[in-house]
Amino acid sequence: MSALQIVQLSDIHIGSLFVQSAFDTVVDEVNKLKPHVIVVTGDLTDEGLLFQFERARNELKRFSCPNVIVLAGNHDYRHTGYLLFKKFFPTKQVYEFDDAYIVTLGTARPDRDEGEVGYRQNLWMEKTLTKFPDTKSKIVAMHHHLIGIPDTGTDKIIILDAGDTLRTCLHSGVDLVLCGHKHRPWVWNLGRLEIAYAGTASSTRFRGFFENCYNIISVEKGKKPRVDIKIVGKKRFPLAELVERYKPFLEQA
Repeated sequence: MSALQIVQLSDIHIGSLFVQSAFDTVVDEVNKLKPHVIVVTGDLTDEGLLFQFERARNELKRFSCPNVIVLAGNHDYRHTGYLLFKKFFPTKQVYEFDDAYIVTLGTARPDRDEGEVGYRQNLWMEKTLTKFPDTKSKIVAMHHHLIGIPDTGTDKIIILDAGDTLRTCLHSGVDLVLCGHKHRPWVWNLGRLEIAYAGTASSTRFRGFFENCYNIISVEKGKKPRVDIKIVGKKRFPLAELVERYKPFLEQA
C-alpha cells in the first residue's frame, strides 16, 4: 500500500490580497498529486465576510481529493465569521486513516488575533490521543503557531496556552503538528515530535519567505512522517532543508 499523502494548505486569504493565479496553480498541482487528504489550516478569508466564505467554498470544491479538512483561522472569525464558518465548513475533531490519526484543534476565537486551545480541549486531546495505538502516526492540526519562528516579528499573537498544549502533544505521543498563521514555512524537531508550519498558499502577505507555498506530508507505518515544502509553480524539497540553509533575513539583504 502506498504512503498516506497529505497536502497542507494554509492562509489562502480570499480578499484584497488573494492571488487567483497562484491558487489556480495550487489546484492544478494538488489534483495531479492526488493526495488522500487535504488539510487547510485556517485563514481561508481575509475578513470573515459572507461573500468571502462563499468564494472560499467554491474554490475548495475545485479539488478532487475525497477528504478535505478545513480549520478556522483568526481572520475567519472576524465580523461574526465564527458563525458563518461552521455553516460553510463543518469539521470533525478526529479523522482515522490507514496510516494515521488526524486530530483538529480549534484555536481561533471571535475577533481576537491570538489563539487558545483551552483547558477542556487540551484535556479532551490528551484523553483521546493516549487511547490511539502507536502503530499509526498521530497528527494534530491547528491554525495558530505553537512555537515562535524566525522572521515573523512579535510573538504576542501565539497560542496563549502554548505550554500546556505542547506538553499534551509530547505526553500523548504526537508525531506531527501542522500549523499555519504566520505565513512562514518552517519546522521544529523536538525528539519524536515535529512541528511543521506552512507558508501562505495564495496571498501576497509574506513574512521572511517571499513565495507562495504549501506542504506535502507522506506517512508510512513505522516511519517518521516526511514533510516537504512545495513552492507554487516551482520545486518540491524537504522542509528541513529550508531550515538547514537558513540565514537571518538581515544577512540576506
